[in-house]
Amino acid sequence: MWWKSASVILLVYAIIAGLVVPLKPGIDHVTPDSAATGKRFDLEVHGYNTWYTRGKSTDIRAWLQYDSLRAIAGTDIRVLSDTTLQVSFDIPSTLPNEGESAMLNLIVSHPTDGVSLLPSAVEVELDTAHTSSAANWTDHPIENLHVVRDFSYPYRNVIYETIRNTYFHVPMWFALMFMFLTSVIYSIRYLNHPNEADDRRAVAFTETGLLFGLLGLTTGMLWAHYAWGKAWSNDIKQLMTAVALLVYAAYFILRASFDEPEKGARLGAVYNIFAFASLVPLLYIVPRLFASLHPGATGNPAFGSQDLDNTMRLVFYPSIIGFVLLGVWIAQIRFRILRLQQIADDQD
Repeated sequence: MWWKSASVILLVYAIIAGLVVPLKPGIDHVTPDSAATGKRFDLEVHGYNTWYTRGKSTDIRAWLQYDSLRAIAGTDIRVLSDTTLQVSFDIPSTLPNEGESAMLNLIVSHPTDGVSLLPSAVEVELDTAHTSSAANWTDHPIENLHVVRDFSYPYRNVIYETIRNTYFHVPMWFALMFMFLTSVIYSIRYLNHPNEADDRRAVAFTETGLLFGLLGLTTGMLWAHYAWGKAWSNDIKQLMTAVALLVYAAYFILRASFDEPEKGARLGAVYNIFAFASLVPLLYIVPRLFASLHPGATGNPAFGSQDLDNTMRLVFYPSIIGFVLLGVWIAQIRFRILRLQQIADDQD
């Protein structure tokens, strides 16, 4: 059927584009990461996927930004290599917040790489012993940035190249939800009008959903190992996901505990409805009540639109469709296997 071919094409596209398309240039880290007011400060910028040697150094601009209105511009910018810059900053004698310290963002604008940002790159501490600097926070506003439009993925600190896992880990959860939803629909149909075919379809889609859940949990653990330092950190999202998968694993244990297939199918269908009803609270409501390492705002570990840019959407959405269609395909094959097993049992 056409949708099977579509699933293969979409998944091949997602795999190739997800692995081949490069990341945008970014700033990995800076040294040193602290400075004092009233002094001249030399900052070494270490880039990622950058080409600082391309173009003139006079075209490169850099700022230490406090907010949208206050920033100080870098001077005497020197290109040391493709991935290393040295920039001097004259730190004003006072801090914008009139406090003891302030965290400043670093912004670098390059004609080839475009704009790179490192949040909270430098901490500036107030030094009352040096008040001779004539620099001002509003002398050099951030403007005339180099905008480069190309087909590349956004650079994100901490996750780096693992951002590509977005096209595999997240779509698996979409596929899981679709498989479990389809399964519960067939369970409801079976309860209304008992039909062995509907029961087998419910089982097939539940098995496929559980498969995607295990794959999603595994890819998430691999991602966590790189981004968080260890595969399992008892994060609330991880714990609730494990509980949800155990709830569905109990569905098969319940069915197997009855000698009468019809009774097991009927009670299994009822259990499947309650299992699906618990899925949304476990995966989407309970994790929002606690702080989480999972991407998203604190206490809101959901996947939001702010986590994607236009380039990623061109790969992410086809990947979701491809994995869902693949899941339907697997469920259909499993349904046929279950039917053949039933025919063989009846002949015995």
